[in-house]
Amino acid sequence: MWNTFTFFNILKESERTKMDIWGVAQNNIAVEDEPSDLILNILQSNTTTPMLLYSHIQDSYTEKNIPKEDIDSPEKIQKLIAQFSEEFEPIEIIYEEAVLQTIYFGNSPIINKIKYYPAALILIMLLFFSAIYFFFKTAKASEQNKLWAGMAKETAHQIGTPLSSLVGWTEILKSENVDPEYILEMEKDIDRLKTITERFSKVGSVPTMTKCDLIAETQDSYDYLKRRFSKLIKFSSDIPDTFIMVKLNPQLFSWTIENLVKNGIDAMKGKGEINISIETNAKYVFIRISDTGKGISKRDFSTIFNPGHTTKKRGWGLGLSFAKRIIEDYHKGKIKVLKSSSEGTTMEIALRLEEN
Repeated sequence: MWNTFTFFNILKESERTKMDIWGVAQNNIAVEDEPSDLILNILQSNTTTPMLLYSHIQDSYTEKNIPKEDIDSPEKIQKLIAQFSEEFEPIEIIYEEAVLQTIYFGNSPIINKIKYYPAALILIMLLFFSAIYFFFKTAKASEQNKLWAGMAKETAHQIGTPLSSLVGWTEILKSENVDPEYILEMEKDIDRLKTITERFSKVGSVPTMTKCDLIAETQDSYDYLKRRFSKLIKFSSDIPDTFIMVKLNPQLFSWTIENLVKNGIDAMKGKGEINISIETNAKYVFIRISDTGKGISKRDFSTIFNPGHTTKKRGWGLGLSFAKRIIEDYHKGKIKVLKSSSEGTTMEIALRLEEN
């Protein structure tokens, strides 16, 4: 860039020198009746420098190396004169102390190209570094995704062994005259562990989507959580008594609902109200989960979905990241913070309706 700047200044000086010689030749034409061939060659050789010659005697302009459409009005001529005067000081043709002509001239095309070359070079450099940044960011995100997927599958594998053992122990307890209600609750939790194992095993692979009743799937997940949390949490719902068909992976969708409900309960520090509501329009169904917690800062509305983002003392900050991936990548829906204040937060999931 420094070399370009130096080269630009050298060309400007060269252009000025060339025009000084051309001005002398023009002066010679004005005062001599029969100019030499050298003078004529000098005048004819300049085919690049745009110039306007103003004759003070005739009060007229003559152009050279300028398109006709650029000087077809007095306003355009004056604008061109102002531009040329900024680029180079005009040359005056003087004879016997009288100014015969004034030559206004500007940068040749090659100088203009070099003038804007540093800007073009900076733009190319910015694009180049942007491409490098995007490449490394994408590579890092891909590496993180592989890490999360590997951890999830390993978790599913580790849960599998004690889960099989628990199934065996429940069968033994059945033969020991244990209260059937206890065994029933244990079996429900074992089924839940199986569901969790299946969820983790699906991370990193494309899940199977089936046409399901969203109302039933949401209600099942919500009811399960309702039974397993403190009475200090008040659960309420505004769920229509109908069928709403959407394409779902039940295990992953249930995981998302649980994550949002648990996050709301954590925000309330174990005491408050959780509400889930479902509404539809012509194309979408909206699932909204509200809590009465401390709220989320507006600047964190988008970052809460980033892997590792957490405000808790415990946890890895993966819940909402998984939720976003499940809803947006697998279910082709949208998940966002609908609203939040010091009185609570409402999260919204939007899924496309299936035709009945």
